[in-house]
Amino acid sequence: MAGCSYLECGWCGASYASEQLMRLSPCCGRPLLARYDLEALRGRFTLRSLRGREPNVWRYAEVLPVRNSNFAITLGEGFTPLIDARRIAAALGLRRVWIKDEGQNPTGSFKARGLVMAVSRAWELGATELAIPSAGNAGSAAAAYAAAAAIPVHIVVPRDTPAPIVEETRALGADLTMIDGLITDAGAQVARGVEEHGWFDLSTLKEPYRVEGKKTMGYELFEQFGGRLPEVIVYPTGGGTGLIGMWKAFHEMEQLGWIGPERPRMISVQASGCAPIVRAWQEDAETAEPWQNAHTYASGLRVPRAVGDFLMLRAIRESGGAAIAVSDSAMEDAVREIGRLTGIFPSPEGAATAAALPELIRAGVIGPRDEIVLFNTGSGLKYVRT
Repeated sequence: MAGCSYLECGWCGASYASEQLMRLSPCCGRPLLARYDLEALRGRFTLRSLRGREPNVWRYAEVLPVRNSNFAITLGEGFTPLIDARRIAAALGLRRVWIKDEGQNPTGSFKARGLVMAVSRAWELGATELAIPSAGNAGSAAAAYAAAAAIPVHIVVPRDTPAPIVEETRALGADLTMIDGLITDAGAQVARGVEEHGWFDLSTLKEPYRVEGKKTMGYELFEQFGGRLPEVIVYPTGGGTGLIGMWKAFHEMEQLGWIGPERPRMISVQASGCAPIVRAWQEDAETAEPWQNAHTYASGLRVPRAVGDFLMLRAIRESGGAAIAVSDSAMEDAVREIGRLTGIFPSPEGAATAAALPELIRAGVIGPRDEIVLFNTGSGLKYVRT
C-alpha cells in the first residue's frame, strides 16, 4: 500500500505531515486534503492495473491513505452496481439515466466508504477511542468499522433518527447517545467528549480521510463506464463529502493521465427545508450561511452547516453544475417512482436526485442527450417506520 505524501489545507494550500492524527488545518481551521505523489504513479497505476483486484474500495490502494495493509479493514464496501434506469429515462425523455446504488454497501449506505477509511487510518495512527455525531447512517457505519477494529466508539444522534438505524448501531456495540436537536447539536456534544476524554472525532471533513473513502465512487464510475465519465452526476448533499471526494478523484485521474480536462457537471440536491448550499450557489457566495430551523424527513440532508461548504461550491461552479432543492413530498413520491420503475427501494436522500430531474430539465441544466448518474446513497429499509 502507498499512503499519502502530505496533507494540504483546502482553504489556503498550506502543507502538513500526514503521519500523525490530525483534524482541521491548524492554519485556517478548514478541511485537510490528502495528497499523493501522482507523478510517480503515472503509467504504473492504470485502468489495466486494476484487473483482477478485489471488488472493494481497497482496489485503489495506491491513492488511499493507509500504508500498512494490516490496518485496512473491510466488510466488503464499494464497487456497488450501476443500474441502467431505462424506464426513468424514457419517462423523462432522456437518453440514459443510471442509478449508482450505494444502498448495497455494508450497513446499507454510502457512509461505509468514508468510515472504513477514517477508522482504518485512525487505527493505523494510534487512535484508541473514537467518536462521531451523526444523522444516522454515518453512526451505524462507524459502529461497524470500530467493532471490526476493536476500538471503542461514541456516537451521538438526534432523537428522531430512524429506528432501524438506532437498533443497528446498538447491535454493533457502540456507545450511543440520543439528544434533542440536530446533527450540529450532536457535534457540540462530541466536541465536549473530545475535550474532556480525548476521543478522536470522525466528523464529516473534520478529519482528512472520510473523503478519501468517498472519492472511490468517482474511480468506480470511471471503471464502470469503461474508461470514461458521464456528462452529469446528480448527488444528494448534506455534509457533501461524496461530492467533494468525487471531484477530488477526477483531478487525480487527470494527473494520472487517465482523463483530460473533461468533467461531469456536478448537481447538488438538497431538501427545501435545509438548503444552505443551494442558497449560497444562487447568491454566488463562496461559503454557505447556516440554515435556520432545518427540517426534512431525509435525515442525511438535515445538515444546516457544512464545514466543507466552500469545497462543494467550488466543485459545482468549476464543473458548470448547479444546486437545487426539492420538497419532502417530492422525495416521497420519487421513492415510489424509483421502486416502481427500477426495483430499487431508495433512501429519501437518493430519491431526491430523481425528484430533481424534472426541474433540472425545465431549467435547461440537463438536456435529452446527456448521460446522467443518480446516486442512491442508502437503502430505503433504513427508514422504515416501526
